Amino acid sequence: MMKKLLLVLVIFLFGCSSSTYQTVDVDTVYKASLEDTSIIILDVRESDEYYQGHIKNAINIPVENIETIDLDKDKTIYVYCASGNRSKTATNKLIDMGYTNVYDMGGIDNYPYELEQ
Repeated sequence: MMKKLLLVLVIFLFGCSSSTYQTVDVDTVYKASLEDTSIIILDVRESDEYYQGHIKNAINIPVENIETIDLDKDKTIYVYCASGNRSKTATNKLIDMGYTNVYDMGGIDNYPYELEQ
């Protein structure tokens, strides 16, 4: 009986491990956006900033509204803003909300590829 209880406890602890804050470089995001249409690119800037230029297929949810999203918690999500401050905040909030594959890309200022308007 004790062995079964210990086994259940070990499975629970390893099965419920939480995600941690991770960064990713812009080249990785760019390549992933070309190869994998299931990823989510999340722009956490204000809408006027988004419309001035954003990464192709990015979804705009300002950082102050991040708790309102309801996405697949296991999908890969790349988060960016203008300089990297808001993306870090949003990435940590998403991790706290249970999202497991969240990466902070930093600021769009470092994105050398073409933007959409």
